[in-house]
Order: sequence, then C-alpha cells, then structure tokens
Amino acid sequence: MILWIALGGAAGSVLRYLIGGVVQRAGGGGFPVGTLVVNVSGCFLIGIIAQHYMNMQVHPVMRTLLITGFCGGYTTFSAFSLETAGLVQGGEYGKAATYMILSLVLSIAATFAGFAAARVAA
Repeated sequence: MILWIALGGAAGSVLRYLIGGVVQRAGGGGFPVGTLVVNVSGCFLIGIIAQHYMNMQVHPVMRTLLITGFCGGYTTFSAFSLETAGLVQGGEYGKAATYMILSLVLSIAATFAGFAAARVAA
C-alpha cells in the first residue's frame, strides 16, 4: 500500500509543480495564484474521486492511490501556509487576508462542486 501511495504522491507532486509554475508565471506578481489554482482544482478533484468511490466497493489500493497518494501530493496547503506567512511577514496583510479567504472558500466550494459533478456523471 505504501508503494501505491508513493507512486500516486509522486505523480501528484510533479503535476502540482508543473501546473503551479505555469499558472504563477502567467499570473505574475506577488500573489501566489499558482498555489491557489492548484489548491482549488485539487479540492475539486478530491470531491469527484471521493464521491465516485463513496458508494462503491472498490479495491482499497485504487482509493488510496488516488486520494491519499495523488491528491495528497497534488494539493498544497503546506505551501499555502508558508506563502501566507511570507505575505504577513512582508507586511502584505491585505494580500494575506485575500489569499486565505479565497483559498478556503473556493476550495471548499470546489469540493462540493466535485461531489455534484460526480453525481451528475454517474
């Protein structure tokens, strides 16, 4: 099981790095938009996966690979915390507050949207 988590986590981490970097370069500036996009899309994805497997008798390896491994490697709330602390330490209180609110509200909303999308697709 640990190997499956590691494989999923590696894939999620690489995708996080690639997507976060592309979005951040496109967005520019001092606002961590790359991490914001990754966190919100990761929450949407975990909502879809969790909803899909919630009522299915699925092999635990697949569920663990996707949720614990891939989504755990892909979502970046540790980076969120570090970037928020950096904004606060840099005196960017407004940016820090905006980042925290957008990250939390949009990520939770995206998780519910993922649940709904999975129900519609089923």
